[in-house]
Amino acid sequence: MQGLGVSLTEFLIQEQRKVAGATGELTLLISDIARACKAIAREVRYGALVGNLGQAGEENIQGEVQEKLDVLANTILTETLRRSGHVAAMVSEENDEVITVPKANRGKYLVCFDPLDGSSNININMCIGTIFSILRCPEGVEDPAEEHFLQPGTQQVAAGFCVYGPAVTLVLTTGNGAYGFTLDQGVGDFFLTHPKIKIPEEAKEFAINMSNWRFWEPPVRSYIEECLRGKEGPLGKDFNMRWIASFVAEVYRILMRGGFWTYPLDEKLKAKGLEGRLRLLYEANPMGFIVEQAGGVISTGRERVLTLKPKHIHQRVPLFLGAKNDIERIEAYHREWDQSQGR
Repeated sequence: MQGLGVSLTEFLIQEQRKVAGATGELTLLISDIARACKAIAREVRYGALVGNLGQAGEENIQGEVQEKLDVLANTILTETLRRSGHVAAMVSEENDEVITVPKANRGKYLVCFDPLDGSSNININMCIGTIFSILRCPEGVEDPAEEHFLQPGTQQVAAGFCVYGPAVTLVLTTGNGAYGFTLDQGVGDFFLTHPKIKIPEEAKEFAINMSNWRFWEPPVRSYIEECLRGKEGPLGKDFNMRWIASFVAEVYRILMRGGFWTYPLDEKLKAKGLEGRLRLLYEANPMGFIVEQAGGVISTGRERVLTLKPKHIHQRVPLFLGAKNDIERIEAYHREWDQSQGR
């Protein structure tokens, strides 16, 4: 058996030493989040054996019926971070408002998280995961409120996600590349297994919910139709299509083997009064930080996601992410369409 290699803690300390004046607080915070993810992974693994499957009987702020594991994962993350001493306040997909931290325990960071992404896959034993984003609390703010979380994604100091699948894998960036760590269940620690992840600039796969074809805007239909035409079409190559309906699983696949994923704005979403499907603060921004650090692109189709100034903590956005050349072509199709409509 090979040696264990570089642990997450060792990696974080190495990264910390590269930053002049680093206090170690971010290292400890990420370690606390990783510990919470290990606890969530345990609950996911036990599943029906301990009664963790099924619905909790309530809806969250998004209007989605909560699964028991949604509530449990949210509690694990919230309580772990409240006690950490490094967090000033939090926002979660599962909570209407900002989650406060007792003054005696407050630190200097704000954390945004989706405690259990892909909830619709819980009961069919498919990949689900946790997504998180870390921001600095503005200086001089003693009681963080919603307005203090409304920072563009470029202000993130770290972001990551954990996939609970055949292996438990944590993907992380602190702004110096994207790295993957795999949990050794026997040792109980994450070890570096995927250094300096890179997304190929050209896609060979794409992921989209084809059942929404009739609701898409013309530029999206045009590009997907060209992908479907394969070698005989203007793109001159064949594509494979994937759709898992678990954001963490989709992004992890793209990080590991390339491609692009999209959930565009469509007429069905507009009819519900929504600006998109994915949440900006705790889904799009953290994944955007990771994807860009891996050489990919993340866009609304019309602008870079990480430059958006959030309007509120539960804001949604349309998303296109993955292979640089393909996402840039999709943006060009949107520009051409908007110009033709006089926008």
